[in-house]
Amino acid sequence: MSAADRPLVAVVLAGGTGTRLYPASRSDRPKQFRSFGGDRSLLARTADRVAFADETVVLTREAFAEEVPDHAPDADVLVEPAPRDTGPALAFAAARLRERFDDPVLLCVPSDHHVEGDFESAAGYGYVEPRREADGYAPVRRFVEKPDSETAAELVDGCYWNAGVFAWTADAFLREARDSPLGPVVAAANERETGDERSDPLAAAVREVDPVSVDYAVMERTDRAYVVPAAFEWDDLGSWDAMDRVLDADAGGNAVLGDALAVDAADNVVATDGDTHVSVVGADGLAVIAYDDRVLVVPKDEAQRVREVVEELRGGDAF
Repeated sequence: MSAADRPLVAVVLAGGTGTRLYPASRSDRPKQFRSFGGDRSLLARTADRVAFADETVVLTREAFAEEVPDHAPDADVLVEPAPRDTGPALAFAAARLRERFDDPVLLCVPSDHHVEGDFESAAGYGYVEPRREADGYAPVRRFVEKPDSETAAELVDGCYWNAGVFAWTADAFLREARDSPLGPVVAAANERETGDERSDPLAAAVREVDPVSVDYAVMERTDRAYVVPAAFEWDDLGSWDAMDRVLDADAGGNAVLGDALAVDAADNVVATDGDTHVSVVGADGLAVIAYDDRVLVVPKDEAQRVREVVEELRGGDAF
């Protein structure tokens, strides 16, 4: 089948909980359902961006499935058997969707990214180092996942952001995943096609594998990956300091979202849900966040440490 004849299926990954954007993102209200200054949620805006595809499928966990149609009413919903990060999720999606579509091309995109703004190097992102480019694409030399700040600054020249946007045929992805940590899922997918229809080895395999990102499981191992440079502005909104890059700042350099006031304060991120007012006085370089019944205060340059808070809260079933 030629590339032009294959159906294009957009797979929108919407099963994460966005822990580093706590407390706006919680176990029952993940960041993809929040708007963060826009008129519509991140998921709704993502669904609009992939509307050119022949079909759109939102891949999510069971707890979020009922809310997805409120944000992406024209999309189908595919529920992953268990949350195991992007590697098992995308292997599961590839197996299921090749049963539904004839040799599909899967365009896999995150549901919770921001596409516009001005950006700089950052240690919290992944990078793609290309080989020699020709005809608008290049073989991938290597992936560099979340380097330290010094390495990130060096990678800006000659590398691209790894925006987590991937395209492959279902068969090609499962082939490359076969000898990876996702091998049990691939084996179960093949068993499902030829085995007892009353059982579901695929779902069982997803539940049993360890969580792993698709970057670590497949992309860093394959020698058949290519990168296509794309001229759009992007941020994964991975932590509160990202708001500096996507929100307009006041005269003091404060990025404010919601009902907030900064007095004699500079270079802060202040965000609220609109129901709570927050004032910041005489403070610099903080992220001050108030959503629902929770307040977070953290130095902006330590915003990644919010995950430590989430780990503590999860231990007490309070996330």
